[in-house]
Amino acid sequence: MMDVSRNQYFLMGTLLLLLGAQFLMTDTFVLNPHVTQFLAEQTDHPVTSVYGVTDAIAPAAEPTITKKFKPPHYIGYLLTSLGAVLVLHSWGMKKGD
Repeated sequence: MMDVSRNQYFLMGTLLLLLGAQFLMTDTFVLNPHVTQFLAEQTDHPVTSVYGVTDAIAPAAEPTITKKFKPPHYIGYLLTSLGAVLVLHSWGMKKGD
């Protein structure tokens, strides 16, 4: 099994820091109609019938139904702190060969 190196810890920590900062700066994510339709099809949500009717009546018209996603506020703090721990851990590791 492959060991995780110092650089990989640093990369994972940096990515989590940036992702956590993104979650802290944004309040709501608005998904585009294609992703909303995909999610509705996967969960058998009633919105899928709206998409089917819209395609039958006016196939050229884009449906304007979008899903809004508001993540909990603590997610940003969780990701940021986890990323900081991983970055600090990578700095404390010995250099590899």
